[in-house]
This record gives sequence, structure tokens and C-alpha cells, in this order.
Amino acid sequence: MRLLHTSDWHLGRSLHRVSLLDAQRAFLDHLVATVRDRDVDAVLVAGDIYDRAVPPLAAVELYDGALHALAELGVPTVMISGNHDSARRLGVGAGLMGRAGVHLRTDPATCDRPVVLHDTHGDVAVYGLPYLEPALVRDELGAERADHPAVLGAAADRVRADLATRPAGTRSVVLAHAFVTGAAPCDSERDITAGGVPSVPATLFDGIDYTALGHLHGCQALTERIRYSGSPLAYSFSEEHHRKSMWLVDLGAGGEITAERVDTPVPRRLARLRGRLADLLADPAHDKHTGAWVEAVLTDPVRPYEPMAALAERFPHILSLGFEPEGRVDDPAASYARRLAGRSDQQIAEDFVGHVRGSAPDAHEQRVLREAFDAVRAAAAAGERD
Repeated sequence: MRLLHTSDWHLGRSLHRVSLLDAQRAFLDHLVATVRDRDVDAVLVAGDIYDRAVPPLAAVELYDGALHALAELGVPTVMISGNHDSARRLGVGAGLMGRAGVHLRTDPATCDRPVVLHDTHGDVAVYGLPYLEPALVRDELGAERADHPAVLGAAADRVRADLATRPAGTRSVVLAHAFVTGAAPCDSERDITAGGVPSVPATLFDGIDYTALGHLHGCQALTERIRYSGSPLAYSFSEEHHRKSMWLVDLGAGGEITAERVDTPVPRRLARLRGRLADLLADPAHDKHTGAWVEAVLTDPVRPYEPMAALAERFPHILSLGFEPEGRVDDPAASYARRLAGRSDQQIAEDFVGHVRGSAPDAHEQRVLREAFDAVRAAAAAGERD
């Protein structure tokens, strides 16, 4: 059986206020063409269909058009909700859509109810594990703790229990939206830390023939059987060197896996440039970046006059400009966003406590902060479900 694994479409997202709707439309057209031209048997979409819980109408129209195109091809599609999606909104009409071959899995209670596909070698059970907010699903799944390893582990146990009741030789596929230990993140992913634990071990998926992951935006294979497709487009300059693609996975008669990367259209390359303004404007080495979306960081000792206008003459698609003067490492005017880059909400709060009080929070205070963040995250997720 040939599977096309994709995720993290983030329909409706922009890049530094530049709309990506046309690029997202081109990607979806490419996806449909790949399904048609490469004899794909099923499409797997591992969450974050939209960029926010209430997406703009234009994003909904893109989604609707893609689903109609896939349904017309007669190719089953299995989709799960991600942490950016509103599971309840995305799941509206799931029963009716299932009759057209578009199978939405947004309810944690149904994680052990697979979409059963068939080929000449028998059954393939495809399980959809939507993004699981620990505080909301702990009781429902019977997890021991309200953290990601516990709730996702409980869901995976349910999957294995159901799989054990199926005919011998049934192959298994799981879609999940999570941060698996050992994978490489980037700047455009939303922090999902809960209970102090943002990641889950890959061993949770032991016994599954193929695990199609979403959430991280870089395409990567953790093992032969556990892969992230990554986002089809770059959503931050930290993805400058990403090769955006989907996985074309062949699942053999005995669960054997072969996988090929299928590149997605690139609307415009990304370039991160750093140096003095005069050098960025004159260095011929930067000629190749004139058509790229550019992030520039100036290192001039004194901020130049109207640098954005000057840079736009050479780089008409420049989107971001920063200023980090040479020799001023401890400059108090340094970018606040730069100091916070790569830090979780919990770490930022702990740093703030230490800065104000003069001493870092102790274990009890760290737990209080963690519980507060978990409660806010759970309340926000509950609001999306209502």
C-alpha cells in the first residue's frame, strides 16, 4: 500500500505579514497531482491543518477545495487535529465526510477505532491520535499523570489492544501530533510543554508498522518506521535550510517500509544575512539572494540612517531587519525577542522571578508556575472544544 504522509499545513499563516495563501494553494495542487500521478492509495495528514482555532475564510476555502479534489480521486484521506487546530470545529461533519472517504480523527475517545483500508495483501488499520492536551484527556484515557508521555502512552496502549483483536497479518499505521525525543525543532512551532515534559519517547510507538508524525516543521526520520513529514512551506527564517517535502511510503505485505521524499513547491527561498550595511549592499556574494525573502541583521557600531529603505533597493523582498552592534554583547537595548528565542514559557517565567527577586525559584515554586501554565493551556484548549 502506498501512503502519502504530510502535516502542518497551517492554512492561513503568513510570513512576517506576507500572505502565503497562494503558496499554500500551489502546495495543495501539488499534493493532489502527486496523489494522482504516483498511484497513492491513501493520504495521511498528521495535524495542524489550520494555523489557528478560528481560521480565516480564505483558509477554509483552500481546505474545502483540497478535500473535494481528493474525494474526486477516490483516494481515502485520514486526518487528525493538531495543537493549532480547534478539534471540535475541525471535526464538524466528520461522519458525513467519512462516507466520501475523508476520515477525520479529532476525538481522543476514538483513538482506538481505526480506518481499515485494504490492498491485495490484506487489511491496514490506520489509527488517528489527535493532539492530546494532557490536562483535558488524562481522565478520559486513564493516564497516570497529566503530561504528554502519560496520555500519549495511554492512547498508544489502546491502539495496541485493538490491534491485538484484529486478524493475524493486519498491518498498522498511526498518525500522531507530538514532539518525539530526538527530533529537531525550529522557531515556528508552538511550545506544547505540559507537566514539565514537552516530549515523548519513540518507544511509545513500538509494534506499529508506520508512525506518521506531525508538529515539528523539519522533515526527518527518527527510525525507518517513525517519521515527521515537516511543514510543506517555511514558516520562519529558522527553516532557511529545510528541504520541504512529503513522504511517499510503501507499506509491504509483511509491514516492510520503503520511503521516498517528494519535494514541495518553493514560493521563494529564504536568506539570513548578517554584517555591516555597506557590506550587505556591495558584496557580490549576496547577488544570489536578490530574489529571496531576506532577514538581515546589521552589525554596524552605530545604527545606520534608514537602513531598510537602502536594503530594499538591493533585496526587494526583505521582510525582517535586526540590529546587533559589533562589540556590544551586553547591550541593554539588544532585541528582547532574541534573548527569549528558544526558551519555553516556563523558563521565561523562572528567569523573570530570578531577575526580580535575585534568586531562582525553588522546586515548589517551579511546580506552582508549571501548574499555572498547564491550567491556562488547558482552559484555552477547553474553550476551543466548547
